[in-house]
Amino acid sequence: MELIGPFSQILPLTNLPLKGALHDEQLLAIEHGGVVTDGGRILEVGDFKALQRQYPDCDVTHITVPSVLLPGFIDCHTHICFDGSRNRDYAMRIAGKSYLEIARAGGGIWDSVMKTRAADQETLMNNTVARANRHLHEGVTTIEVKSGYGLNLEGELNMLRAIQDAASHTKATLIPTCLAAHMRPKDFEGSEEAYLNWIITSLLPLIQSEQLAHRVDVFIEETAFTSGPAKHFLQQAADMGFAATVHADQFSTGGTAVAVAAGALSADHLEASDDAAIALLAAADIVAVVLPGASLGLGMHYAPARKLLNAGATVAIASDWNPGSAPMGDLLLQAAVLSAAEKLSTAEVFAALTTRAAKALQLHHIGQLAPGFLADMQAYPCADYRDILYYQGKMKPTRVWKEGERIK
Repeated sequence: MELIGPFSQILPLTNLPLKGALHDEQLLAIEHGGVVTDGGRILEVGDFKALQRQYPDCDVTHITVPSVLLPGFIDCHTHICFDGSRNRDYAMRIAGKSYLEIARAGGGIWDSVMKTRAADQETLMNNTVARANRHLHEGVTTIEVKSGYGLNLEGELNMLRAIQDAASHTKATLIPTCLAAHMRPKDFEGSEEAYLNWIITSLLPLIQSEQLAHRVDVFIEETAFTSGPAKHFLQQAADMGFAATVHADQFSTGGTAVAVAAGALSADHLEASDDAAIALLAAADIVAVVLPGASLGLGMHYAPARKLLNAGATVAIASDWNPGSAPMGDLLLQAAVLSAAEKLSTAEVFAALTTRAAKALQLHHIGQLAPGFLADMQAYPCADYRDILYYQGKMKPTRVWKEGERIK
């Protein structure tokens, strides 16, 4: 057993409702607190001196500088397994070129597909580990990672195997998702229905046999897959035992309705969501995942996070870290910028990065500092939790623990 503290404040983020708006008065801040860990899990959280008396034989790690302790953040939407850069795309975009113009010039998702297909599994594994470790040192202890830059049998399996290998070379927890339905590849001869059927009949059985992923994703958009075939795909994947998430309403509406009808765990992006889509998300048991990094990278408006919360939806914030639209990958910075733009309370932001993000991944043992939860924790160099968003992502954690082990 180990007692860690005293912290100026501990924010356990317990007893916060999963749906709807939150106020900072709902945050419990334990002053001069400590955490007792044992076997990678939290045994108890409370007043440091009281815990010292309760556990007199416990090893003690003294925190001697002002620090605020939070649960580790959870990034529930990333594409960090890839090779190559799309800096040319970005330069063209900020010079005023449209998405279609960039694609016609050889850019876009297909550019990343060609570069990632050309990389071997070891390269993709090393790339994924490097990005996961950067996230981990910035307090992100659990990371969802999508495939989707392979788009053929060899390429998708290569990515998912690389993600699986990466999970054994980083302390961060990696949650793999098959996004073979990212777009219909240019070298596939057939309709979108035929390609989605190929994923169901040829790819997913191999993924299951190797236990490479238990989740699927589909991009519903005019440039990717339309609602009818996507809904059928999700139903077939569910029949095979796969959980689902959906790239929805990024540039046009329609994806949210499919996500809700299919019983998806989350609908992600939502920049184009209208009042009807917001009402669907608020009424359903689904997480609305907003991706401010994509808005920053594309120079477009943010998802309507404030409207979603006011309507009663469950809102999580993720980075969308990818080589094209969201290359920055700084989750806290993005969340802080979004909070200023959408007027999100500190409680709403922290919940969106922890408890509500955990729901999007069906994880019930992370996101809070409470007995029985994994000791995934991060400490910031301040005495007041409000400083963390005040510095808009510039303040980073000085200590990070993963399952009780200090890794920074």
